[in-house]
Amino acid sequence: VQLQASGGGWVQAGGSLRLSCTASGTTFRRSAMGWYRQAPGKQRELVAGIASGGGTIYSSPLNARFTISRDNAKNTVYLQMNNLQPDDTAVYFCNQRPIADYSDPEVGSWGQGTQVTVSS
Repeated sequence: VQLQASGGGWVQAGGSLRLSCTASGTTFRRSAMGWYRQAPGKQRELVAGIASGGGTIYSSPLNARFTISRDNAKNTVYLQMNNLQPDDTAVYFCNQRPIADYSDPEVGSWGQGTQVTVSS
């Protein structure tokens, strides 16, 4: 599986970005997908996940500003990020895994990441 993330960039505080991650292969619709992020000097953390059936989880309190969705016809998962803040600055990675258990960072396939920079 290859994952290609895009949509990152620079934005001022309060702005929005929409990240996309497209997967190769034929297992996407049966897989759980997750967005993680890693800020400089910090560990990678879960942002949001979406199961094959569409069930979602979010890292509180991001669910108030972020929305994860998927389009199985396009093998693509999205992360809509609104009201971005400087603390959201990080490299955002997408992950594909067999089941909707996002606790183990060693599970599944990872994309290269896309940089999000939010200025105050």
